[in-house]
Amino acid sequence: MYWGTVTYVSKYTLSGNRPIGVLGGTFDPVHHGHLRPALELLEDLDLAEVRFVPCRIPAHRGEPRAGAGQRARMLEAAIARQAGFVLDRRELGRDGPSYTVDTLASLRREFPEQALCLILGQDAFASLDTWHRWREIPRLAHLLVLERPGYSPDLPPTLAALLENRRLREARELRETLAGGILLHPVTQLAISATAIRERLAAGHSVRYLLPDTVQQFIDTQGLYDPNRQ
Repeated sequence: MYWGTVTYVSKYTLSGNRPIGVLGGTFDPVHHGHLRPALELLEDLDLAEVRFVPCRIPAHRGEPRAGAGQRARMLEAAIARQAGFVLDRRELGRDGPSYTVDTLASLRREFPEQALCLILGQDAFASLDTWHRWREIPRLAHLLVLERPGYSPDLPPTLAALLENRRLREARELRETLAGGILLHPVTQLAISATAIRERLAAGHSVRYLLPDTVQQFIDTQGLYDPNRQ
């Protein structure tokens, strides 16, 4: 069953009907906690690609420490050698806060024949009902929730009902409709946070093995997160 009707028209399509993963965030900086789960989703679910969408102005948190262009360049460096990873800059030129519903609507116009899969952590899903025009999101994309074994957040009644009504049991179901389903999928979740990385850098400590070497090289060259160079 498909919840909602999509009538967008576009000249752009991808070959076949493999779904597109969409991973948004500040990526301040991007690290292995973002990259490893994205790679597992790409392979496990046979996604056509995972699009990393850095926001310019986040709607639910403070302004990022690194500039939009710097965060995009870090992402570019991080994913340059990984087939199937794509840097999507559409939010960086947008005025005002970046709202997921607007990004998904833009992607739906661009890829009218591809299933879209919005990638979310469990905690993000548990707060989905606080997002801007959140009820429109399942009409534009499937929700791909990164499941953490042994962890089950308390869901508000609205989201508990949404999950019950729209939960998918198998990955192949993502290909059967353009949007509307919710798939919980376990991945390797690394306890790495961008906040902790910034704090270590500010204290002069190493962040090696927390993020790609190419990202660390960019950070060092730019003097990012160093209070003595900003």
